[in-house]
Amino acid sequence: MAGNKKEEAPPTTITTTNDDKSKDIKKDVTPQLPPVEAAARRLERLYGGGSTTSKAATALPINTTKIMKKWLGASSGTAGNATMASVAACAEKTLDPSGVCVTGREILMGLCSEEDRLAVAVKKADDVTDKEEEGGDAMMEEDAAASSTTPEYLSLTCREVESWLMTLAVRIYWRAGKYTEAYDLITKGLQLLDAHLVDSGNTTTTSAGGLYPLLARMLRYRSLIMESLLTSSNDDDTYAKLCSDTRIELASRHTHAVLRRDADVSATILNLHLRELLLSDRVEQAQKLISNSTFPTDAASNNQLLRYLYYSGRVQALRLEYTQSYSNLSQCLRKCPTNTGLGFRIAVQRLLVVVQLLMGEIPDRSVFFGEGMQGELRPYLEIAQAVRRGDLAVFHETVGGHAERLRMDGTYTLISRLAHSVVKAGLRRLKTSYSRISLEDVASRLGLPSATSAEFVVAKAVRDGVIDATINHEGGYVQSHDLVDVYATVEPSEAFHRRIAYCLTTHNDAVRAMRYTPDAYKKQLEASRGLRRSREEKTDEEKAQEIEDELDDEDYEY
Repeated sequence: MAGNKKEEAPPTTITTTNDDKSKDIKKDVTPQLPPVEAAARRLERLYGGGSTTSKAATALPINTTKIMKKWLGASSGTAGNATMASVAACAEKTLDPSGVCVTGREILMGLCSEEDRLAVAVKKADDVTDKEEEGGDAMMEEDAAASSTTPEYLSLTCREVESWLMTLAVRIYWRAGKYTEAYDLITKGLQLLDAHLVDSGNTTTTSAGGLYPLLARMLRYRSLIMESLLTSSNDDDTYAKLCSDTRIELASRHTHAVLRRDADVSATILNLHLRELLLSDRVEQAQKLISNSTFPTDAASNNQLLRYLYYSGRVQALRLEYTQSYSNLSQCLRKCPTNTGLGFRIAVQRLLVVVQLLMGEIPDRSVFFGEGMQGELRPYLEIAQAVRRGDLAVFHETVGGHAERLRMDGTYTLISRLAHSVVKAGLRRLKTSYSRISLEDVASRLGLPSATSAEFVVAKAVRDGVIDATINHEGGYVQSHDLVDVYATVEPSEAFHRRIAYCLTTHNDAVRAMRYTPDAYKKQLEASRGLRRSREEKTDEEKAQEIEDELDDEDYEY
């Protein structure tokens, strides 16, 4: 009997030797949820919901804002592939018809017919995007197992899922060109979201932290839809009325976001204000907004930080602050993701090239041949070549040929300032090539209308220090001076002084940061209020001094 028992293999050895086959069997047997519904139920589990989680675990405090941000990033692939039917079907299956989201459920279900909702096929795990497949087979099996045990309607995340589905529906309308329907839907979504925020503030059982990232997303979608309405209708009065109606609302929302330290909403609204001011050509008001507001650089998302750097760089370029603009745009381009956002990177690179030309620098040729940028940057390459040649006639011809494209890009105003840079570049080349040249030849080579105009241009260049020359008015020519050794001037010492001052400033800032610790003011505040620290808060030297004093007192008593 004992020998027979040893020969028999335990039933578990079948599954351990064929793990891959058993996983395939589980995948085939267990039904899979549609991607949108699976993402919604995954958020419920992240919040601590679901029948598999104990009540004690759901009572634990969690950072809902952080969870919502990560979940939105992981569900970006699902959001991009969502359809109106899948959104409506998810609202029907996850939102309780007798709960707090009954209004949003009816709105979402009314976006498509019942036949379309029923026709939503159950997708397999292979159809889910790469971002949601990071967990591999384990995550898919977890979703499948939860689908059979999860309640039919969501309880903890119904408000968040309702707002998320609203953003998906708005995004589908906006991409399809249905701007009026998208604007009406986003208005209703904001009203429902504000009502949920009020309800969450009146109760202690629910947290509104997960709704604020969705609020920021809704506000951005509304701004994009308003711009699309302006483009489609070409009615400036309608856009001005929409902007005036929302500007006061955004200012109020920004104030409340700053007071509750909500970096997402405050950063989004600040960028929306800057975008709207730039579209309406109110550069000075945009500069006042930048100078009188503080962007949450440490807490804001990378996308909002990139937008802020781009808008601030554009404002500074329009205000002739080319050095600061170049710094912000360069930082923005370095922080841009390389695997996505090609359109934004092209917009930043275009503006950066123009700012470099305005600073008197010629961009590197490799800048114009980046991956996916050759066609978009071709006009700017021709303009850079014209500036480098210093021929004003060629420059005007090139700009005139691409005027419509430059106006679409929003860089025509900045490029029109390059005429002076073209003249300066041409004068430098003429000075290097000729020690003496007539004003008529200068006018013909630079494309100027007459010798008198060339005389004024050369005089201004000499006064600005562009060239070192003398104008002979009687002879009508320009006499260049001999090249002076730069090391015989004070320029090297001034450059050395700037570098040393920068190093000393960095050193002083580091010493100041080490000397004044972040919590030093608390100790001074306690000391000023007469509060004595406990024995545990005292330093080792103070404790040793107290022990010595006690021993001295004991010796004195004896």
